[in-house]
Amino acid sequence: MKVYLDLCAIQRPLDTPDQIRIALEAEAVLGLIDLIMNDRIELLASEVLFYEGQQSPLPIRKEHTLAVLSLAKKTLRLSERDKTRAAEIITSGIMPLDALHLAVAESGKAEYFCTCDDKLLQFVKRSKDLSVKVINPVELIREIEK
Repeated sequence: MKVYLDLCAIQRPLDTPDQIRIALEAEAVLGLIDLIMNDRIELLASEVLFYEGQQSPLPIRKEHTLAVLSLAKKTLRLSERDKTRAAEIITSGIMPLDALHLAVAESGKAEYFCTCDDKLLQFVKRSKDLSVKVINPVELIREIEK
């Protein structure tokens, strides 16, 4: 099973757990990382993730992101086709970086795109045009453990 974690999912364990939801998502992401380390799921990394991860002003977030992405067996390169697909996704109201992530995840044949971004999760409920299932980390753990 191929999984693409966006940056907000990767960095969720570093967020202050001042809400139950954040604590649950953080634990779920840590569980996903464990599954990746034990070869139960395959993490897909991308140039887009590396770029976005480098933008953080906090060294701990950069280090954590690079550590998680180093677990990926494959780093997806951004192609012209991905850029075209991202432009299509943007017309639906998605932010450009999120659209690039989705396009790369689709081209990398990810089965799941894992995010904690509520706006992105709401978008996919309205969109039937994606070939990757966009899902919250807690829901993804439930899917895996069925």
